[in-house]
Amino acid sequence: MKVQLRKFVKEDIPNKVRWINDRNNNQYLHYDLPLNIPQTEIWYENNKYRTDRYDAVIVCDDVAVGLIGLLSISGGRAEYYVTLGEREFKGKGIAKKATDLLLHYAFFEIGLQEVYLYTEIDNIGAQRLFERCGFIEMALERDSALNRGRNVDRYYYVVSSDYKSKG
Repeated sequence: MKVQLRKFVKEDIPNKVRWINDRNNNQYLHYDLPLNIPQTEIWYENNKYRTDRYDAVIVCDDVAVGLIGLLSISGGRAEYYVTLGEREFKGKGIAKKATDLLLHYAFFEIGLQEVYLYTEIDNIGAQRLFERCGFIEMALERDSALNRGRNVDRYYYVVSSDYKSKG
């Protein structure tokens, strides 16, 4: 299985909308749902040249299967995100490989010192992924986000530039 990352392009918008609107994918995502093509095209046009973010598509064996990226790139830090959108590609280690590729990019290509993320406390599968990728749970933040009208508790995770891919 060959996993690669490539920069998000306008032609990826229909996949993004489909993946984010899928109930199997969006339980822990903090989006105004449902997404639609016109609003996502506006998002794309507003973000495509920004240097404080990196939006990529996860490609497995030449098939686009998800989204991954870095937000708020500043001061040697960035926030990580990932969504594996295609159901039949889940549970095969693709998100792990994609995360390893993204962290290599973050630390060795753009010189970040730290990548962090937040995950809701109930998102156990994601926490397992993050820990396998070298992220360390740093804090529990109570009522730190709003998801579908309710306050949720989230863990704050960090991985630093001394990161070593666990292959």
